[in-house]
Amino acid sequence: MQIQPLQIQIDDPRRDDVLALLTEHLADMYATSPAESVHALDPEALAAPGITFWTARSDEETLLGCVALKRLAADHAELKSMRTATAARRRGVGAALLDHVLARARERGHVRVSLETGVEDYFAPARTLYLSRGFTECPPFEGYGLDPNSVFLTLEL
Repeated sequence: MQIQPLQIQIDDPRRDDVLALLTEHLADMYATSPAESVHALDPEALAAPGITFWTARSDEETLLGCVALKRLAADHAELKSMRTATAARRRGVGAALLDHVLARARERGHVRVSLETGVEDYFAPARTLYLSRGFTECPPFEGYGLDPNSVFLTLEL
């Protein structure tokens, strides 16, 4: 069942409820992957220039998820810190966030969006979502190295 209506807006990753979601996100990343394979950004990094951060909220302002887009070049961006709140999983929030950020990337003139995610079973739902939107595997990009715990995906817009 999808959550309706959903409001996706640019937000501050340092808001209290967002901090709690990002803290949970980072804790899960470190619990699932070796530290050297965790590439998630902390809230301060997500607030840096060149990164746009969005949240998805319900009409009641309940935080449902977040996503960021990092500009790598005029034509290339990286998807970062996509996370759905535990209570909102399997209800279309991740898909809505992904579709939103891809639309914004197109509007900004990017012709490619890439991402890094984990290979563990924990990340299988995310990989399935990305593949359903046309992402394909690619070599490491923008400073990443080969890592047996990472998979790299890209989408030509």
